[in-house]
Amino acid sequence: MDVKTEETAEVRPRKSRSVRDWAVDILCIALAAVIGILAAEALRKDPDASRALLFSDQIVGALACVALWMRRRWPVPLAVTLLVVSIVVPTAAGAMLVAVFTVAVHRPFRTVATVGGLALISEPLQAAIRPDPTLRFPAATATGVLLVLTVIGWGMFVRSRRQLVLSLRERARRAEAEAQLRAERAQRLARERIAREMHDVLAHRLSLLCVHAGALEFRPDAPPAEVARAAGVIRDSAHQALEDLREVIGVLRAPGAEGGGDRPQPTLAALEELVEESRQAGTEVKLDQRVTDAPSVPEATGRTVYRIVQEALTNARKHAGGAAVSVIVEGSPEAGLTLGISNPPGDGSGAAVPGSGQGLIGLAERAALAGGRLSHGPTPDGGFRVDGWLPWRP
Repeated sequence: MDVKTEETAEVRPRKSRSVRDWAVDILCIALAAVIGILAAEALRKDPDASRALLFSDQIVGALACVALWMRRRWPVPLAVTLLVVSIVVPTAAGAMLVAVFTVAVHRPFRTVATVGGLALISEPLQAAIRPDPTLRFPAATATGVLLVLTVIGWGMFVRSRRQLVLSLRERARRAEAEAQLRAERAQRLARERIAREMHDVLAHRLSLLCVHAGALEFRPDAPPAEVARAAGVIRDSAHQALEDLREVIGVLRAPGAEGGGDRPQPTLAALEELVEESRQAGTEVKLDQRVTDAPSVPEATGRTVYRIVQEALTNARKHAGGAAVSVIVEGSPEAGLTLGISNPPGDGSGAAVPGSGQGLIGLAERAALAGGRLSHGPTPDGGFRVDGWLPWRP
């Protein structure tokens, strides 16, 4: 907040005073009145002072205290006025100090320096025009200057403390807004991750459906038992795909959800089940898992390996029908997890299944986010190979 904006905000009068404002105003008026009474008692000891002068000092001092009620609306004009009055009427000195304190609290340093300088100049003038009978001129001047400096310093301290509190509140509001933005970004990233999960899972399920439906299409004269078995696999795969889709949609409907649904997510320990499922679909898969303690693999790493193998098997069914797939997984906590999936060219059996080509690209990004790497591409013999490495992070 610059000085101009700050002054504009402070000059604008308040619509209503709070209970705290009332209490502070009453306390300031009472303090000014006490200082005025002490000054009046000191003036009574002056043998040259007339009773009329003392009475007028008390009246002006009382009016100066009442004028403090306007210190919030017009702090600078009130302070300057009371400075002039206090030079000839010592009983208004208390009200003048309160007005100077108000300026130090509510106005910037340049204004405070100007008003404070006038207050410091007024002290020796007041000691010369209306001397205190109990103090000599140097002592009275030094006392007045000390009181003015104390009041200004106290007011500037209060002002700096208020500005600090305001800045901390603004910082807290800003931090809360940034935290909300981070939460929204995290939620968006979580939903994008869920969308990738949906692609991996549904692509696997639907590829099974396409394989078996294609087999029924190309072999309408198949034995009834084989047709029934294929129909059962199609039914189970369709049911499982619907369950996965329902689970993902349920997560997307839950704001801020981080997990992937009520069912546990697959890990490396579920790789055997995935391979067996592909074998039942008619794909020859050779699994060589050299990780001795698969359940000890971190869940996030194991889930990434599972998804990579799942996507590779799905692509093999899509583009290399009838080809045998080789899956090798090995690793340790020190060396990390290494996996390789390869297949030779297909024999052309089965129906062609369309694909978007984004599955392995998404998995490469997922592996990179996990701190690993993933590469894929055709082999010299016309087949396809996927190689990856992931860190063994707890």
